[in-house]
Amino acid sequence: MAQVSAGELAKLAVLFERHHRSLFRYFVSLNRDRELSEDLVQDVFFRILRYRASYDPSKAFAAWMYQIARRANMDRGRERRGEVVGIEEFTTRHGDPASAEAGPEEHAAMGQNLELLDRALALLPKDKREILILSRFQELKYEDIAAILDCEVGTVKVRVYRAMRALEQIYFALEKEKAS
Repeated sequence: MAQVSAGELAKLAVLFERHHRSLFRYFVSLNRDRELSEDLVQDVFFRILRYRASYDPSKAFAAWMYQIARRANMDRGRERRGEVVGIEEFTTRHGDPASAEAGPEEHAAMGQNLELLDRALALLPKDKREILILSRFQELKYEDIAAILDCEVGTVKVRVYRAMRALEQIYFALEKEKAS
């Protein structure tokens, strides 16, 4: 990124190759929309190019990139208020979440568990869902998440813990509801 900041714009292609998949997964996890996620990835790299002079090489590139990604997602969210995608639409867009290599019983159980998890994640408040996506699905370090969210590392740890407890409660409530 330091080279891109210095004017070597062709190096942006290297950054794109290195990071576009993780950004795409981040956006799909947040928005449940593949096409929107693809657009947002492009928007992020356009913004990286536009704001390259603001990059601080002493800080982690991933944290800076995800700050840009959060802003792009929030900007797009303002344009698309209130759209929620259910598991049926999600699996239509993204395929069956269960593994094709599992046997019929495992396939069904895995699909049901993933469906419950997906529903539980969708029911979480957006701030809790986002912090879980960054920490668990994107596997970012707490220090990077703190930089992205502009808070202390201890705050990130507390938020992740609370988000996991909230997800657990929602998941088990859905599981209990399904059993009855």
